[in-house]
Amino acid sequence: MAWTFGLMSLLAIGGANSTIPEMHRVAVDVQHWMSNAQFADMFAISQLSPGPNVLIVTLIGYHVAGIAGALVATFAMCGPSAVFAYFVSNMLTRSSQSIWPAILQAALVPISIGLMCASGLILALTTGSTWVGAAVIVGAGVLALATRLNPLWMLIVGGILGFAGVV
Repeated sequence: MAWTFGLMSLLAIGGANSTIPEMHRVAVDVQHWMSNAQFADMFAISQLSPGPNVLIVTLIGYHVAGIAGALVATFAMCGPSAVFAYFVSNMLTRSSQSIWPAILQAALVPISIGLMCASGLILALTTGSTWVGAAVIVGAGVLALATRLNPLWMLIVGGILGFAGVV
């Protein structure tokens, strides 16, 4: 688990949520640590809970190996990327007169957006296997785009519908 999340941390461009597709692939399809529904539930809990988005990693680690698994997964996800970010920021600070830092940052923007879109697609596919689930996903997407409604309310409604067995 440490190796898996350690490598994944180096792909976390823009935060842990950008690695949701890879987390899902590893936890559900490769390692069979959990089902699609359990993964979606853990994602919802991690988004509803206060704190960083990396909380989903902690929940997966806890599910797999208890408190020790939660600690290992969290440190593995945070450690390598923190060390990498430290060295890259020092390098960018020293070359502040160069054009390369701006080019690098501009190049990472579409990658980050693509990873976030892939995360949304994976989560939609894990929960939208019925027409009701698909309708809830589309409705939440339309509400998010058309209004300034806090996404927390959409997560709460989705949780209630899931708890009631509708989705």
